[in-house]
Amino acid sequence: MSRKILIINTGGTLSAVMKGNGLIPGLSIYDMQKELRMVSGDTDIEIEDFCSLDSANIFPEDWGLLAERISECRNQYGGIVVIHGTDTLAYTSSMLSFMLRNIGIPVVITGSQLSITNPVADAMENCRCAIHMAASQIPGVFVAFNRKVMLGCRASKVRSLSFDAFESINYPNIATISSLGMKIDTTAVPERTGIFKLANSYSDKVCMIKMFPGIHTEFVEAVADQGYKGLYIEAYGIGGMPFLKHDFIGTLDKIIRGGMTVVVGTQCRYEGTKMDVYETGKRALGIGALEACDMTGEAALTKLMWILGMTDDLSEIRDYYSINVAGEITGLSL
Repeated sequence: MSRKILIINTGGTLSAVMKGNGLIPGLSIYDMQKELRMVSGDTDIEIEDFCSLDSANIFPEDWGLLAERISECRNQYGGIVVIHGTDTLAYTSSMLSFMLRNIGIPVVITGSQLSITNPVADAMENCRCAIHMAASQIPGVFVAFNRKVMLGCRASKVRSLSFDAFESINYPNIATISSLGMKIDTTAVPERTGIFKLANSYSDKVCMIKMFPGIHTEFVEAVADQGYKGLYIEAYGIGGMPFLKHDFIGTLDKIIRGGMTVVVGTQCRYEGTKMDVYETGKRALGIGALEACDMTGEAALTKLMWILGMTDDLSEIRDYYSINVAGEITGLSL
């Protein structure tokens, strides 16, 4: 296998420049190559531009094309770094974890809170961490940020301004950097369970809603009427939803019987759902809702999009969602 690392730029703050309407991605990967070679050390790198977008403008079709590009060149490089804006980075890293399941090289997504042109930016350190994780020969999809490496399907943006913007949710960090260097916890890296095969199909007919007191059941019915195939709900606590005065669960029963797949997660950042505790959760499970368990919201949503892109068979959808595909759920066998 080649020891060379490929760096793919998609834009974001790391490559941003100030224009009349504010910061926008403006630097090409070639504009940044001096800085990137400075932090790559002895690692041999190649660089290419994929796109130049604020990550708010990254859409599912970009995930599919990016996964395809990574698949195409995986045998020519020892690892791949993707530079990405922070706002939707966790959605991209989660979806790539599914689309690139069992990939044989490290794929590391990174970005920054300040442009690489800013002398006090975090960009250089994040790139350094990503490049050296990409050179580790440890396969998988990861996120590198603020001197730590997280599993791609466990990372979530938890702070909007701080350099410590991302955390690994309900899962240990894969690696940390300190005065002792980069220490990788190999026990936290999911094992490959088969051969790699690109799986970059997806459905964009998926909707996400957040529960709030007073939510109207008509909204859920309207989502179904628009032809959506999947619904991810951020419910209360460990999976609670109303079923008395406003029978939200009764409405879910109706749309599930109509063929829609419904997944229930939690608004809480940590510890996940446990829907077999209270009556409300048991009612939801009884009508056929699926449980997100301790997945991040980003992973729960993208996993649903990914599965619905592969199959319309309701039993297959349920089976796929209940297994641990890429380390996104704790306590389930890969």
